[in-house]
Amino acid sequence: MKEKRNLHLKVQELCDCYATADPLREMSAIDREPDREEAALKWLALAALHGVNHNAESITLRKTRDGAFRVFAEYRVSELPAPGREVGEKILAAVREITHIEGKKGKTPLALGIRNDSLELKIRIESKDGAEKVKIHFPG
Repeated sequence: MKEKRNLHLKVQELCDCYATADPLREMSAIDREPDREEAALKWLALAALHGVNHNAESITLRKTRDGAFRVFAEYRVSELPAPGREVGEKILAAVREITHIEGKKGKTPLALGIRNDSLELKIRIESKDGAEKVKIHFPG
């Protein structure tokens, strides 16, 4: 039986691993990762790092009704590299598992350790008519 590690801890480990990488470049290649579950956690870590490094207010992952994924960052309106459908679905599942948000709507704080520091993100999930959105709010 394959042991499932704590996803929250794994995201923190990936933040540490990619702390000196270029998050956007790494996010652009995420859909080519062979392990889709690992790719989803890596994307979450890279999104957190990008948000912190670029003083973002929030990063939003949107799933449209047709199943496509788009990502937006708010600091100035800008579209970020999207993870692709399969990895996008895994990201949504990982966020729900980490945050324990089960309904169509929910929000919760998420403490995330990065190197020798930590920050509290605010995670918001909304789903309606087959579309779904995960928004990561960064501290001001």
